[in-house]
Amino acid sequence: MARLLLALLAFVVLAVPAQAVRIVSQVSNDLVEITSSFDGERLTFFGTIAPDAGSEERSVEGPFHIVIAVVGPTQTRVARQMTHNFGIWFNTDEVAFRNFPSFFQVLSSGRLREITDITTLTTNYILPEALTLVPTDAGWWRTAVFGRELVRLMTQRGLFGVNENGVNFLAENFYSARLTLPSDAPPGPYVAQIYAFKNGELVARQTQGFAVRKIGFERFLAISAAQQPFVYGLFTVLLALFTGWLGGVLFKR
Repeated sequence: MARLLLALLAFVVLAVPAQAVRIVSQVSNDLVEITSSFDGERLTFFGTIAPDAGSEERSVEGPFHIVIAVVGPTQTRVARQMTHNFGIWFNTDEVAFRNFPSFFQVLSSGRLREITDITTLTTNYILPEALTLVPTDAGWWRTAVFGRELVRLMTQRGLFGVNENGVNFLAENFYSARLTLPSDAPPGPYVAQIYAFKNGELVARQTQGFAVRKIGFERFLAISAAQQPFVYGLFTVLLALFTGWLGGVLFKR
């Protein structure tokens, strides 16, 4: 009889659905403007983990972990292999990665591999290395080798990174995280994918967006270079000629 009761109790516990939760998030600034004096920007992500919409629960029970993956505008990146022959460096091989992020930073409330398993981290593109697993024409082996080097180079530039102490819980279910954009942050749309984990399982996710935009004369130059390359090239040549002439006049005096 006791065994039967224990079996029924275990069945009931397994049959109870996991508590449905959602992430309510906000970012401190949804538009970052780049000027000639721009030297970086610090953004704050903050939010709370709450019962799902329509739930009768008024609160949720943790503990939770939060992981935030911030992805910048995508572009085609080419990783090249250079070989030193006869005293000269040559590009001997290359692999192109299409739709590759120009910026990728991960903030988390703990060690990623203690928050969840490697499969979840990879399939949700939380690890920087997961971005290079997209098939290319180069084959899986060359893609893996060149992709690892590309991630390393982007990390050295400060555009890729993982901060496993980047998210802090100010209360049981209220979190805050700070992201520092470098001075050479690429302009364009940015997306922050916010994940909530409990007991190693992904229980909720949210998307938060912001933009980085050049303004003033920098915006004029960027638009001209992209939309009117001939006019932009002619302008830069004339500007160089004028600067050289002006320098000659000043130094002659």
